[in-house]
Amino acid sequence: MTSEAEKDIEDIYDYIAKKDTPQNAEYVLSKLEALILALNHAPERGSYPPELIRQGIREYREVMFKPYRAIYEISKNRVIVHICADGRRDMKSLLERRLMR
Repeated sequence: MTSEAEKDIEDIYDYIAKKDTPQNAEYVLSKLEALILALNHAPERGSYPPELIRQGIREYREVMFKPYRAIYEISKNRVIVHICADGRRDMKSLLERRLMR
């Protein structure tokens, strides 16, 4: 997982804890962690992010715990998570900034 993705998860946790409850933040955190850890066993189960497919980019995949999306790549039998974000955000801009530099 990249440091940016780790920061994404921290930000999600902090936002939910502040706007909702720490218990709900813990719940979402545990679901996201389980989702990401499961990629080690079945990394190809994710789909291609539609915003990237439209650009002809197929090196990244995503899995979801709605509305959260974890965007990752498989590199030399390793899974590298680049983004973990609320899918209601402007994902096109986020993907452009982080992955299409």
